[in-house]
Amino acid sequence: MRLLPDQDEQDLSSMLRKLLATDRTPQSLWAALADAGVFGLTLPEQYGGSGGTLSDLGIFCVEAGRALCPTIVHSTVQAALAVHLLGGPQQHAAWLPLLSSGSISATTGLWSARNSAMITPTLLACPGPDGGWRLRGTADFVADADLADHIVVSAATDGRTMGFVVDMRAPGLRVEPLQLMGAHRSFCVRFDDVPVADGPAVLADIADSDLRRVANAAVALLSLDLVGVGEAVLQRTVDYTTTRRQFGRPIASFQAAQHLVANMHIALAAARLAAQSAVFWIGKGRTATRETAIARMHAATAAKSITLDAHQLHGGMGYVVETDLHLFSERARVLATLGGGADIAATWLEDNG
Repeated sequence: MRLLPDQDEQDLSSMLRKLLATDRTPQSLWAALADAGVFGLTLPEQYGGSGGTLSDLGIFCVEAGRALCPTIVHSTVQAALAVHLLGGPQQHAAWLPLLSSGSISATTGLWSARNSAMITPTLLACPGPDGGWRLRGTADFVADADLADHIVVSAATDGRTMGFVVDMRAPGLRVEPLQLMGAHRSFCVRFDDVPVADGPAVLADIADSDLRRVANAAVALLSLDLVGVGEAVLQRTVDYTTTRRQFGRPIASFQAAQHLVANMHIALAAARLAAQSAVFWIGKGRTATRETAIARMHAATAAKSITLDAHQLHGGMGYVVETDLHLFSERARVLATLGGGADIAATWLEDNG
């Protein structure tokens, strides 16, 4: 693992930053990301992807956090990763071209939003009367379920775990909104004998280790999103403290302000390195639960402390919604808890997968 980005990584980061900084509607942003190959960064070229690494996707996540990219993009990327890692050739051929091109959006309900180490299915799969399967149960805190075309879920049947790609318009499927901080989109998805035909929509048996690797990848990538949030907030804070004057000089010249900014830099550097390490090792085929735990602990703690210090250094300007600092704080607080906060992540450290 390199500590410093090479030229290709720098170019990718620069391109993505420019793309995300352009003022676009959600629909035009989706099209621009699809044209740039973001949805297929890690997918095989034979399915329309770029054949890149998980670390390449991590570069996008940093820039997505910096720009507050809509989370449906993350949800779709996570779904594509799940199908790629959990499915076989038939599922790859059916879904990956659609996902990599941005032709469809998707989300996942494969782990607990409270603790991503909890991967026991909450759905039950039963053989259908006319073949195929019927899904029953509830998936809670599913991100972007109102925007997604499909959802990737797991279900228990006869002591084993199976995966399914389900159309969000399927009969018997209901989506109910849940209240979270800010504008974060999260839903309860209820399955009442939802039919799924045998074939590409069935991911067959899933090993716990593979499912945990998918969950860890999502947590590690969202930790890099938190790094991007921290970078944006830090830059805004530096800009503000160097222009805001008090007692005849910039407030950045006061030692107390300098100490806070220095602490923000240190916390952000640690979070970035820890998250990059987790993404790197997951990309190399490891489950990397310990690395993911360390990444989440650093990223969650840093995002909260950096946004809090930023509000303090902005003074009264930091506490009015006419500025957009609160948007970064809300994203930090939501993403720092989904899948498990720093306290939950600490319980994963004993797992050396």
